[in-house]
Amino acid sequence: QVHLVESGGGLVQAGDSLRLSCAASGRSFSDLALGWFRQAPGKQRELVAAISRYGISPYYAESAKGRFTFSRDNAKSTAYLQMNSVRPEDTATYYCAARVVYSAHAYQTEYDYFGQGTQVTVAS
Repeated sequence: QVHLVESGGGLVQAGDSLRLSCAASGRSFSDLALGWFRQAPGKQRELVAAISRYGISPYYAESAKGRFTFSRDNAKSTAYLQMNSVRPEDTATYYCAARVVYSAHAYQTEYDYFGQGTQVTVAS
């Protein structure tokens, strides 16, 4: 069982930066492919970014490209989503997700474990 805890959300102004963190336990962190999803009220959950076990070539949704950076520190069992130039449309609950995989360098689009989420609200 993998336990994920997100932190770092809050209320920010458009154009600000924010860094979300995802701490994992229950499994060797380097066994996990990771993803960040978000869900706004009345909308479907969206995969924002994904990263392989060793952080090679992360995936970004079009809405995140050029503004968000997904990174991980396997030694600290923590992953980060750096969000720059945030927009009101980035307002959502952000969820960290994990999946145990054997592939070291491929990101995933489906996940088995999710955290409780952290709220990000961007004021215009």
